[in-house]
Amino acid sequence: MCLTGLFLCSFLIIHLTGNFQLFKNDDGLAFNQYAHFMTHFTPIKVVSYLLYSSILVHTLYAIIISIKNKKSRPVGYAITPKDGSIWSSRNMGILGTILFVFIVVHMANFWFEYHWGETPYIEYRTDLKTGTTIANPITAADYTEYVSYVDNGVEIIKSKDLYKEVAYSFKQWWLVALYVLAMAALSFHLVHGFQSAFQTLGWNHSKYKPFINFLGLWVFAIIIPIGFAIMPLYFLFK
Repeated sequence: MCLTGLFLCSFLIIHLTGNFQLFKNDDGLAFNQYAHFMTHFTPIKVVSYLLYSSILVHTLYAIIISIKNKKSRPVGYAITPKDGSIWSSRNMGILGTILFVFIVVHMANFWFEYHWGETPYIEYRTDLKTGTTIANPITAADYTEYVSYVDNGVEIIKSKDLYKEVAYSFKQWWLVALYVLAMAALSFHLVHGFQSAFQTLGWNHSKYKPFINFLGLWVFAIIIPIGFAIMPLYFLFK
């Protein structure tokens, strides 16, 4: 469980970095290029399957551990022991459930739509001399596959417009609220889970434990969730 958790933590950094392309003022060009690369570059596709497997394995082991813990003490404590544990460590199951529901909704809205849904299409024409880019929506009849070529000094790119899909989805306040709630759950989940994984592996030596705690708190529990939460809020109020 800790190995899959740490792998998912590393994915969060990559995913957040790529999604920052949403903030570019280029009609979604950089983000749509990123989306195409992440779904068509073979090594990335292999890692994606590992990602999906890690989510399922992490969830499965969480259920198994919870059942074993319940069986080991079927009768709860009359008084909650004062063991100094933080709230998130005692509620990882609830936080994990919120995150799992969020992942299902997230993949249905974007991953599924991008592969098999009715994602709109767009054409970018960039004058290579001036660097000026003009974006125009195109119909399904004008799109067969992602293309990028140069014609008479003009770079032409035809792509699925996932950027527009994102912008449209995040105009729905309830979906934005779900994303913000999920990122709050992610923060609490990681503030305990990140350092706990290193402890499980036995990598909690006093020499570098402060650095692990720093990463777990400031990078994974604060910066990354805030970074993801800003994106839906940006499109809601844009």
